[in-house]
Amino acid sequence: MSDPPASIHEFDVSLICAYFAALERQGPGSPAVTVQALDFVDNLSAASRIADIGCGTGGQTMVLAAHTPARITGIDLFPDFIDRFNANSRTHGVHDRVTGRVGSMDDLPFAEAELDLIWSEGAIYNIGFARGINEWRRFLKPGGFLAVSEASWFTRERPEEIDRYWRAAYPEIDLVSTKVGQLEQAGYVPVAAFVLPETCWIDHFYAPQAAAQERFLRTHAGSEAAAELVAAQRHEAELYGKYKQFYGYAFYIGKKL
Repeated sequence: MSDPPASIHEFDVSLICAYFAALERQGPGSPAVTVQALDFVDNLSAASRIADIGCGTGGQTMVLAAHTPARITGIDLFPDFIDRFNANSRTHGVHDRVTGRVGSMDDLPFAEAELDLIWSEGAIYNIGFARGINEWRRFLKPGGFLAVSEASWFTRERPEEIDRYWRAAYPEIDLVSTKVGQLEQAGYVPVAAFVLPETCWIDHFYAPQAAAQERFLRTHAGSEAAAELVAAQRHEAELYGKYKQFYGYAFYIGKKL
């Protein structure tokens, strides 16, 4: 088997979808962190409109729905994710106001100034942080909020191995202070920025993958690509365990001027 690819984007999208569809979360995070970030957002009501961009199967979306009466639209590129999202919405009894739609984050189906809150946990990297916060801004009402989590460096210097890995996987990774500056430049008032705790990676993202990986390998027995995808995810988890003091995810909350 070849060395694990640096980026998950090197795999076929259908294989990626099959791997992550079985998971409650498709990126680092936790219900507690979702609520913590939501606490910085003011004045949400039953009349408010929220978009969860790159929603996946909706783990964090259902937490949002439990803590705000707003109408929520989840957007994801993968139909299988949206099917599970809508099933989760029915299970949680919020399907009358929480709906998933297949769509692309670079072609959102919203009108200008339609949204009170744009949410995106662990997904904005697909379009790039700078591009996302700039292009999505027009969909927010004046005074609307943006809340996204993003891979970020915690230190100005770090070991070469992890620096090389992340610069290949996501060249836009940067310091938290740099990301806050990008929010300001894009026309947001920075409201908050905080680092996600290690449990968001270890307990809520990597640990659930362990059992799912074995099922995935059995389902795709004989597939070299499937074996390489699992190897890549295990390699990423090993790197996090080794270098977690140097990087992680941070939540960024901004208010549109």
